[in-house]
Amino acid sequence: MLWSLALAWSGVVQAQELSIPHEMYTLDNGLTVILAEDHSVPIVQVNLWYHVGSRDEVAGRTGFAHLFEHLMFQGSLHNNQDYFEPLQEIGGQVNGSTTLDRTNYFEGVPAEYLPLALWAEADRMGFLLEATDADRLANQKDVVRNERRQRYENQPYGTYWITLLENVFPEGHPYHHPTIGYHEDLDAATLDDVSAFFRAWYVPNNASLVICGDFDPATARELVDRYFAPIPAGPQPPKTEAPPIVHEQEIELRRAEAGVPHEKVWIAWPTPAVFEPGDAELDLLSSLLADGKDARLYRELVIEQQIAKEIDAFQASCELDSMYVISATAAEGHTTDEIVAEVDRILAELVADGVTDEEVAVGLTNYEARYVDGLETVAAKANQLNSYFKTTGQPDYLEQDLARYRAVTPEGVRSTAETWLGPGRVVLHIWPEEAE
Repeated sequence: MLWSLALAWSGVVQAQELSIPHEMYTLDNGLTVILAEDHSVPIVQVNLWYHVGSRDEVAGRTGFAHLFEHLMFQGSLHNNQDYFEPLQEIGGQVNGSTTLDRTNYFEGVPAEYLPLALWAEADRMGFLLEATDADRLANQKDVVRNERRQRYENQPYGTYWITLLENVFPEGHPYHHPTIGYHEDLDAATLDDVSAFFRAWYVPNNASLVICGDFDPATARELVDRYFAPIPAGPQPPKTEAPPIVHEQEIELRRAEAGVPHEKVWIAWPTPAVFEPGDAELDLLSSLLADGKDARLYRELVIEQQIAKEIDAFQASCELDSMYVISATAAEGHTTDEIVAEVDRILAELVADGVTDEEVAVGLTNYEARYVDGLETVAAKANQLNSYFKTTGQPDYLEQDLARYRAVTPEGVRSTAETWLGPGRVVLHIWPEEAE
């Protein structure tokens, strides 16, 4: 029954040619502009990506990409005020985010306020440094350090991701350090450092601008030309490379932490970068291992043996390399060592015996359903166009992306698990401090 439903849904999705109509052009200063009309609601999204993430930071200056995200909301030369206020006053939604690979900024505003959103973005691209002083830098350094404390250090299991990055990706790898950075590096940041980072990375030839929603293309082109074209190009940013990752044996880490309610374990492997062979197979493997009551790990560890309270598996796809993670919380009276042993047994059985056509079909159905649901809003479409442009150079890469998953076979999943989920991994156990 599940398989027939899976095939039916997959057929529906394949019958619908997924595409986001758009036009793309480049200004003389190197800024890539992507225009995508969508008149379903009277909203327009401005989505600007700078092609810099924490991977591009130098030793001793970790956290700079994220610190810059904060500084970008403090005001620029001709808009020297809190960035949020004028846009929120007209009903806009404004935010930004930083990852290992990129930094993005986005505004969703009523259609008639597109000029305001574009002007505000252009002013901070061209004139941020003129309004950034020692007081603003000091203030945002404190804000980011407090964010690290609140989101990571003072949360149950909060530093697990930092630990995985530091151990899955060896020292010298661009992903070795967390996006939030380290306290000592943030504390040491100077205005000269800020200026150098801005001039190296926050240049139009290292950015892509998506306008998506209810707008007139000719008007949008005129506005982009008016506000962004005068900003001069900068030097071509350096290309960050990743050295090969070699883990010949397991790295096991154990620690007790205050405030955690249960024993929990993470098993993590370095895996292929996004769009590389094996990336799609690992995504679908996650579904057949942990997505729903019929998934192998969930069925055996949570339902049948009841040694785990919850289980998760995911491929964290990134541009240079990726990480595959299986995590589980131990049930009362059981340990994470039991869980690791059972995970190893189930993975070994999968490699030895393979997976079924039905498991792959269900995994594909789950993936396609989430994918289509994730494109329902104008904001999501805008961000997806920018994401595909950053990683592939083609904004409308939807069908090509889904084709990777539709081409996955049971043998492909099995062989990918055998190749990548071997002994070269990191196993992190965390348990309540009082149980030590």
